[in-house]
Amino acid sequence: MSDRSLPETVEHLVVGAGFAGLCTAVKLDEDGERDFLVVEKGSDVGGTWRDNTYPGAACDVPSQLYSFSFAPNPDWTRSYSFQPEIQAYIQRVARESGTLDRFVFDTTVEDACWDEGQQRWVVTTSAGTVRARNLVVGSGGLSAPKLPDIPGIEDFGGEVFHSARWRHDVDLTGKRVAVIGTGASAIQIVPEIQKVAGHLDVYQRTPPWVIPRSDRPYTRLERLGLRHLPALRRLYRTGVYWARETYVPAFTVAPRIAWPARRLAEANIARGIKDPGLRAKVTPDYELGCKRVLISNAYYPALAAENVELVTDRIAAVTPTGIVTADGTERPVDVLVVATGFHTTDLPIAAQVTGREGRSLAEVWAERGMTAYKGTTVPGFPNLFLIVGPNTGLGHSSMVFVIESQVRYIREAIRTMREHRYAAVEPHQDATDAWNQRLQRRMARTVWSTGGCSSWYLDEHGRNTTLWPRSTFNLRAVLAEFDVAAYDVRAPRPAPTSGPTSGSTSGSTADEFLEEMPA
Repeated sequence: MSDRSLPETVEHLVVGAGFAGLCTAVKLDEDGERDFLVVEKGSDVGGTWRDNTYPGAACDVPSQLYSFSFAPNPDWTRSYSFQPEIQAYIQRVARESGTLDRFVFDTTVEDACWDEGQQRWVVTTSAGTVRARNLVVGSGGLSAPKLPDIPGIEDFGGEVFHSARWRHDVDLTGKRVAVIGTGASAIQIVPEIQKVAGHLDVYQRTPPWVIPRSDRPYTRLERLGLRHLPALRRLYRTGVYWARETYVPAFTVAPRIAWPARRLAEANIARGIKDPGLRAKVTPDYELGCKRVLISNAYYPALAAENVELVTDRIAAVTPTGIVTADGTERPVDVLVVATGFHTTDLPIAAQVTGREGRSLAEVWAERGMTAYKGTTVPGFPNLFLIVGPNTGLGHSSMVFVIESQVRYIREAIRTMREHRYAAVEPHQDATDAWNQRLQRRMARTVWSTGGCSSWYLDEHGRNTTLWPRSTFNLRAVLAEFDVAAYDVRAPRPAPTSGPTSGSTSGSTADEFLEEMPA
């Protein structure tokens, strides 16, 4: 609901209505913590899956794992889902959760400041100001498109847009189209554009490793079984989960054991491209896994099509009618598609969050790097909880699993605060430093540090502040309980006049927790 007036105060304010914000809302509601508000800049739930509607948009994690453990989807139609199906799933979960009355859409967070005297966050939005005991930021790392800094791009005379802001009103049929970038979005977009464009130029800076996409529609019998046999759904989910975890040693311990996957990727190139020169251009010179491993059966055949040229020379400038590369060649362009990713190591919302010492999160991170305690809390920012925060990203499995794990930690923090009547909790700086020092020591052994590439995982100092360098079950274990000893806690507040409703629980029971685990 975007037309409601905002309350003056809430106990919990959640930013973002994607997987993270929706999971937080559902679980807070289950815990009886019903005094919350979710603010969302868009007009619907979905986040990344609402915004990324480009042709071919799909998930690279199998459907059975890319869903909430507490809200299985019996209606997936195939092993890997396309954007419309994922967005419909998120909408259904939101609708059935009974929490949408506390969502406010078309509302942008402009500023969030900690009030030390009141021990609350003062959050200014485009729809008014709200004071909140706890601030949960679930805006994610793939929400702010990153535009390339290319001279002349603002003077381009044709249509230009980012892949995450697709212009469906622009007809590409018969046009000369240029795609800048060869990342996860680009390799899905290129095959679709190739089918309709008169000519397509693909500008590649560094080639990705691309393995085959083992996607297929579910058979009618499978769909019946998945709908009516919960045990079968759990079996599928468990199998996918553990299959994905087998990637972890190759990424985090011994990159050389990834050679079977590398051979698979090389065979994918050979199968899709016959020209030796083009094969050489698309073959990476770094270890598989150093950059995000992509999946596609259609990307290489599209590059090999007669109406496509792969351009590997550096872009020098954009003119009103085309693109000029460093060798002086100018290629005419009618439509320019920018697929250059997102602000992942410099989250824009960090500039809008001001902590206890009067400094923004962006300012603090500029000094220390993008760090957090267990990827969730930050010294100097009491009662601030980040979902998909620093070093919680994955290179192999489902971010929904991480989101659920972090939300559990946040729920435990809130339960602790209410039980002991703490006004605020804030992680100790020494605990945060020790956590991140251990993490970065382990990161130094991973393929992301030793694989011989630069990637969007790395910040401006060359530190990987994006990914988690261990297994997902290890991450879930360290987030299973709120370790209050690592926190500075404020004096108890007055006994609450209201709280969780009688009969509500403070969290999942042990049996429920095991049930929600993928295995």
